[in-house]
Amino acid sequence: MILHGYFRSSASYRVRIALGLKGLAWQDAFHHLRRGEQHDAAYRAINPQGLVPALEVDGTVLTQSLAICEYLDEIYPDPPLLPADPLRRARARAFAQVIACDIHPVQNLKILKRLRTLGHDQATIDGWARQVIEEGLEACAALIAAEDGPYCFGAQVGLADIMLVPQLFNARRFGARTDWPRLEAVETACLALAAFAHAAPEAQPDAE
Repeated sequence: MILHGYFRSSASYRVRIALGLKGLAWQDAFHHLRRGEQHDAAYRAINPQGLVPALEVDGTVLTQSLAICEYLDEIYPDPPLLPADPLRRARARAFAQVIACDIHPVQNLKILKRLRTLGHDQATIDGWARQVIEEGLEACAALIAAEDGPYCFGAQVGLADIMLVPQLFNARRFGARTDWPRLEAVETACLALAAFAHAAPEAQPDAE
């Protein structure tokens, strides 16, 4: 497998965690987002969206981090990334989608650049990003308030945790609040695991 990513991309971070939890080996292909390397024709031929991550598997390219994580879970089911109970599985997916679909897109480099071209100054853009992050994390904390720990959905680390930890990293980059005790406790438990530690942005070969 070849993982196309960037050390500071939270979506790439998610896939690195999932690969690590599954005990899988992969090769890295780095694309520096701030230098625009994701727009190179060679990479566009791999992922027409020009986004990271993309995962090459047996001659096929998979895109979108949530889809990649669920593919890995289906092909390599041990350890599972989703609860066995259908209702809790749906709640875990909903939690993951709050981050992937509602919180994270606002901090996408393409969106931030578009806001600058519309005349917004950096302080306004960052303030808007912080507001979206904090509102989303508030919802995330509420969604798992009744769930036992140490992870988002009990004793098994899973998809929700894979989404949460990179989002908290991203939140701090924008100076957003992260002081929800339940979320912080999950993060602490996750970062004690090798898969999360090895996937951290600062541990990547392309980290600056």
